Amino acid sequence: MFFKRLRMDINAAMENDPAARSKFEVWLTYSGVKALSHHRLANRLYKMNLKLLARIVSQYSRRRTGIEIHPAARIAPGVFIDHGMGVVIGETAEVGAGSVIYQGVTLGGTGKQTGKRHPTVGENCVISAGAKVLGDIHVGDYAKVGAGAVVLRDVPAHATVVGVPARVVRIRGSKEGIDLCQDNSDPLRDEVCALRERMFALEEQMERLKQEKEEIEKSGNEKD
Repeated sequence: MFFKRLRMDINAAMENDPAARSKFEVWLTYSGVKALSHHRLANRLYKMNLKLLARIVSQYSRRRTGIEIHPAARIAPGVFIDHGMGVVIGETAEVGAGSVIYQGVTLGGTGKQTGKRHPTVGENCVISAGAKVLGDIHVGDYAKVGAGAVVLRDVPAHATVVGVPARVVRIRGSKEGIDLCQDNSDPLRDEVCALRERMFALEEQMERLKQEKEEIEKSGNEKD
């Protein structure tokens, strides 16, 4: 079973990385493949209730590869972690087969709640560099998360999401049928908009005062 999963991980790297020249090179040098192999061992130990030993294996893998995966995380065979430096995958996270995860990705939680608190990533998803997928949310099959996006809500299958917070910009490669009034509250944007409206209101008030002053001066000159 271990070697079958290893072959699937190597094949995923060959399919998704045009720089991969041979399976032997992938097995020998790819940090993502090594991290997943270490995780398989750590996960087995965790299920055997050897949790301390499992954590030791995961931390050893973190030091060797720069990829931190909690031993309890559920990662299907055939996942490809490209480059991988800075990737963090939390305890209750799940990743489906065929998904690709790039460097700097976090599949994390949003607080100190217990139970399922990390995301579930479907099959054949792409989580781009620096993306943060946080909380007990679901990323649908074949979805794509843009680089640097912060995902706090469920992502539909076949959707592409970008931004902070992430919003849907395409479904199956098309913009048709997308709700353009999505709840994409951005505190910084809202503050800038509020300041702009306040500035417009002050400009209108200053213009009225200027007109009133001119009228008073004009009426005073006519009396003289």
